[in-house]
Amino acid sequence: MGRGDLSNDEWVRLRPHLPKSGKRAGRWASHRRIINGILYRNRTGVPWRDLPAGFGKWKTVYERHRRWSADSTWGRLFAAVLADADAEGRIDWSMVSVDSTSCRAHQHAAGARKRRPRVSGKRTTPRQHRPDEGLGRSRGGLTCKIHLAGEGGRRPLALLITPGQWGDAPQFTPVMDRIRVGRLDGGRPRTRPDHVGGDKAYSSRRNCRYLRRRQIKHTIPEPKNQRANRQSRGSRGGRPTGFDETIYKRRNEVERTINALKNSRAVATRSDKRAYIFHGTITLAAIRLWLRTAPSSPAN
Repeated sequence: MGRGDLSNDEWVRLRPHLPKSGKRAGRWASHRRIINGILYRNRTGVPWRDLPAGFGKWKTVYERHRRWSADSTWGRLFAAVLADADAEGRIDWSMVSVDSTSCRAHQHAAGARKRRPRVSGKRTTPRQHRPDEGLGRSRGGLTCKIHLAGEGGRRPLALLITPGQWGDAPQFTPVMDRIRVGRLDGGRPRTRPDHVGGDKAYSSRRNCRYLRRRQIKHTIPEPKNQRANRQSRGSRGGRPTGFDETIYKRRNEVERTINALKNSRAVATRSDKRAYIFHGTITLAAIRLWLRTAPSSPAN
């Protein structure tokens, strides 16, 4: 086992959720070696062609990652890992914070073909496909933004990719709607945390109405201009939002979650042309965070 490879305990936890072999013998052979190759590329950010020969053919490793990103296999694995963690009581629902981070896009991330990408050789649209490929232009060049919701244990619960120039407040609802943690004993998945935190960028009347409608307590500071506008309207401006400085200090948890994700160089600097492939790269990094923090499995 090399540095950064799946440990035996991590493999025991992940193996039951992996796709089974197809009709052709050996179609999904060497799952562990291929996943270790994808993890190596995630950690180092090297081009696919520069993968060490110990992981097999680079084309095989890349195609497995591309295919699993397109058909949401990485998403299903992420959901399965979250369900296992919730059953073990490892998800801190007491505080979920929402934040975003910008990622510089390498020049190789530009130039994706405009035609619709393929999935399994057919002209079907991947679930996470975006016509704009999640790339935006700024003074610094091409950028991409990752929006995420992180739980109190500094691990992600939901992810979303947008172009770098998109604002944070409009993406609050889509990120919250992606929180769906299944239950191993059946029943409806859990979608509501006990408390939600965010910075001033998420302070909008629409977001507050969304949280009140779902009966979710929240701690989001009110910017000075919004407070002045509310006060100028008198009683029509409504009551001031409650704010607890002690609870707001926990917002650093989502920032530390972002730092942990961007320890993967392929996440910190995007080199994937397609948005759905980059989404798979981030999802795999999130899966690894959950596997690393899991206790020793009884099956190991």
